[in-house]
Amino acid sequence: MSTEEKSLNFIEQIIEEDLKNGLSQDKLRFRFPPEPNGYLHVGHASAICLNFGLGIDYQAPVNLRFDDTNPAKEEQEFVDAIKKDVEWLGFKWANECYASDYFQELYDWAVQFIKDGKAYVDSQTSEEMAKQKGTPTTPGTDSPYRNRSVEENLDLFTRMKNGEFEEGSHILRAKIDMASNNMLMRDPIMYRILKKHHHRTGNDWCIYPMYDWAHGESDYLEQISHSFCTLEFLPHRELYDWFLDQIYDSNKVRPKQREFARRNLSHTVVSKRKLLQLVQEKHVTAWDDPRMSTISGMRRRGYPPVAIRNFAISTGIAKRDNLIDLSVLESHVRNALNTSAPRAMAVLDPVKLVITNYPENKVEWFDTENNPTLENSGFRKIPFSKELYIEREDFMENPIPKYLRLTKENQIRLKSAYVIKFEKLIKVNGEITEIHVTYDPNSLSRSNEDASQIKVSSTIHWVSIEHALKAEIRLYERLFTDEAPDSHKGKNFLEFVNPESLKIVTGYVEPSLKEAKVEDSFQFLRLGYFTLDKDSNDSKMVFNRTVALKDVWEEKGKNEQNIIVNSLKEINNYFKVDFEERRNIENKIANNIIKIYDYSLLYNSLNKNINNNKSSLLFSNFLIKYSNKIELNNLDYYLVEKFFYMSLKCESSFVKFEALQNLNKNISYLKNFEYLINYIIDNEKENEKLREKAIEIISK
Repeated sequence: MSTEEKSLNFIEQIIEEDLKNGLSQDKLRFRFPPEPNGYLHVGHASAICLNFGLGIDYQAPVNLRFDDTNPAKEEQEFVDAIKKDVEWLGFKWANECYASDYFQELYDWAVQFIKDGKAYVDSQTSEEMAKQKGTPTTPGTDSPYRNRSVEENLDLFTRMKNGEFEEGSHILRAKIDMASNNMLMRDPIMYRILKKHHHRTGNDWCIYPMYDWAHGESDYLEQISHSFCTLEFLPHRELYDWFLDQIYDSNKVRPKQREFARRNLSHTVVSKRKLLQLVQEKHVTAWDDPRMSTISGMRRRGYPPVAIRNFAISTGIAKRDNLIDLSVLESHVRNALNTSAPRAMAVLDPVKLVITNYPENKVEWFDTENNPTLENSGFRKIPFSKELYIEREDFMENPIPKYLRLTKENQIRLKSAYVIKFEKLIKVNGEITEIHVTYDPNSLSRSNEDASQIKVSSTIHWVSIEHALKAEIRLYERLFTDEAPDSHKGKNFLEFVNPESLKIVTGYVEPSLKEAKVEDSFQFLRLGYFTLDKDSNDSKMVFNRTVALKDVWEEKGKNEQNIIVNSLKEINNYFKVDFEERRNIENKIANNIIKIYDYSLLYNSLNKNINNNKSSLLFSNFLIKYSNKIELNNLDYYLVEKFFYMSLKCESSFVKFEALQNLNKNISYLKNFEYLINYIIDNEKENEKLREKAIEIISK
């Protein structure tokens, strides 16, 4: 790679600088080191694309190394899933490695550490260790076992390895610096006793290395040149280097750890612990549930691997953690599927359409494009008959303005077929069960008849009832209603699980889809992209909605943002009208606030509107009063103090009254504002209602 070829990110700049300083190109080697304790998620996908992408750019080998140092949480199932994910994303590893490959070397080095006085066996409890480690601002104290003799340490460590001690009774610690400003350097643990069956080494070992000890040494054994980690490992770099210092041979490549920022994706969680909780508590069906942020979930949903790779490239490599909106990934999914997914017709909310002047028992087979965005994609045959299904929303008895689909007046075209016009309706209990229409037999699409050129208001999709295949359609939405569900103090991320993240409907699809295979993707015309799910069988087809044709969540977000903007406009009128109109305005705002699901939007709106403006303060009070998502006890104390202080000091009696009502519901804050409440009692003698509310609260 050359800096002349493209603009380099800071990771590539590091590599280029090392090459300039003498590192041989053939010494470059990278690795992707997952722990097999769960399924990989979208964050891992970005790390995979980074490391394997560097391997491709620099024509350097990339190892897939499993950090299998904790048999209590690791399983072969996860190893197999990780390998499948990496391959599916389109990458090949040079060597398949495991930290367990190096257990003997790591043990031998640990023995040498003991002999050199750089490690010792500690027999404290975890509670005792926590106390003697100190705090970030106070130094730690030496363990009472820190100065054991080499002979005693070797004996204890050997017996730990042989399984003579119970778990938790002893650990091996590196002897570094108990006064270090970096708490990770305060005699970190190298080995702990774990009497668990290991998925590769069985019961051969009773002690297992800690990640910090195994990580750098594994890199060294594999001669990895650059070890790229996410930012949370930045404090670990000092320890990574210290461990390498003790074993490094200058004739070999010394690995270099550097850190990059996580790509956090909105409306998801990427903690393996939280993903596991979602599975175990049955908020989702499995690790590969299409709502999950796991790679296997995205694959099952129908995301193409190229879309994930393009997403990783487009979002770049950063030095600071950032939150990327899920719509960015979905946009890449749409772009990839637009050119790769064949088209098909499906009806998800069917209503029967009867063409009264079409011959009984007649069937025609029409040509329709497989994918109009691709040249030479060809055509397929679709059957047409007297009775069809169309989408219920494609007819409106009493149309709204600018409605262009089928109405009593509008003629429309059936995709690749004929022009139809309304004749009559059949209703049962007030619901439309059949729409009767007539067709123009000379209006067939792409025919040479003049009638085929008839101008219509729109074209709609359809399926022939006689030939349609019944299918289960799973309509997926975002799993969480909030953009950052695990970032809110005092809130459990499960509070933001979207109750409408999955809706299952029965639909009908064209007969050509009978030949579809699992993970095949299609664009259902006018509806979105859908993928055949693995739950399908010969008697039942199941399709997952991969992504809608348009970003419905972006529209929803705009709508919720508009609610905030419009409510603030309504507030301005609140101060100018009579009692009855004020009540109407408040009710309207209350109903709108209840509709807002996005906690971050609510919180940010509250924070922004706690200011000296009476309209803003009144709106803040209504947010507290009517939102069932904002609880004062879960907000920053400073923000709550500011909210009550500014509201109770406001010139508007309306704002003060609402603040008193909110304070009445959150009485724990009362003491801090007694002086302001007493001020209201003493100075608002002309506003008896306000004084009475203040007296009522102060009496508590």
